[in-house]
Amino acid sequence: MKLKILVIISFAFVYSIQVFGESGSQSALPKKKNFHLFLLAGQSNMAGRGIVEEEDLVAHPRVFALDKEGNWKPAVAPMHFDKSVAGVGLGKSFAVALAEEDESISIGLIPVAHGGSPISSWEVGGYHDQTKGHPYDDAIERARGAMKEGVLKGFLWHQGESDSRPERAEAYQANLEDLIKRFRKDLKARKVPFVIGQLGRFPEKPWDDSRELVDTAQKQVASESPLVGFVSSDGLTCKSDNIHFNTESLRELGRRFAKTYLEIAK
Repeated sequence: MKLKILVIISFAFVYSIQVFGESGSQSALPKKKNFHLFLLAGQSNMAGRGIVEEEDLVAHPRVFALDKEGNWKPAVAPMHFDKSVAGVGLGKSFAVALAEEDESISIGLIPVAHGGSPISSWEVGGYHDQTKGHPYDDAIERARGAMKEGVLKGFLWHQGESDSRPERAEAYQANLEDLIKRFRKDLKARKVPFVIGQLGRFPEKPWDDSRELVDTAQKQVASESPLVGFVSSDGLTCKSDNIHFNTESLRELGRRFAKTYLEIAK
C-alpha cells in the first residue's frame, strides 16, 4: 500500500514538472480570456473530506487550482487547506466536465471553503475560529488575485450544515441573498452564475426542522434570483461520520454542479 501511494505521488510530481517546469513557472497558463475561474466557497463538504484515491491525483492538462500561496498548480486532491483532513472535493470533477465540454478553455479553481463555517462568518470582517481565518475577506482577496490572470465565470456554494439549528435557520435565506449580492458587487461580477449545492440527505441522519428550513431557503433563493441554480444531492451517500459525502458522491456532485452551471450560463 505504501509503495502504491509513493508511485501515485511520484506521478503527480512528474506531471507537475511537465506542466509547470522545474521552477514552478506558470507560463503554461492560457490567455486570460480563455482561463475561466470558479470560486469554491462554503464549508467542509465543499472543501472535501473524501478519501483520496489514485484517480484524484491524476491531473487534467487544462484544469488548475490556486494553492495556499496563490500559485496555479495542477488540480489534484486535496485542493483545499482549511483543515488537515481536507481530501477529495467536488471541484475537480466539476472542472473536468467543463473542460471537456469546451476544448478552447482552461479552468482555474479558487478554493476558499472553511470547514464548519456558519454563513455569518461569510461577511466582511467575519472570523471563523475553527480555521483561524476570515472566510469572506480571504475569498475576495484570493479571487481578485486570480482574476489578474483569468475571468471569473462562476461561484460554487455548498454550505448550510452549521446553520441548521433553530437560532440560525430562520435568517438563512436573507443571509444567503445578501451573500450572493455582496460577492457579485465586490468582485464586479453582477452577471456571473451562482450555483448552490443541496445538503446531504442521509438515511443514517434524518433531517430536522432546521435543516428542512435551510433547504427550503436555498431552493427559494435559486428559484427567485437571476442566474442562481440549485443542485440536488438525491441519491448521494455519506462517509461513516454521517456528515460528509464520500469520495464517489463528491465526484458525482461536481458533475451535477457542472450540468447546472452550463444550463444557467447558456
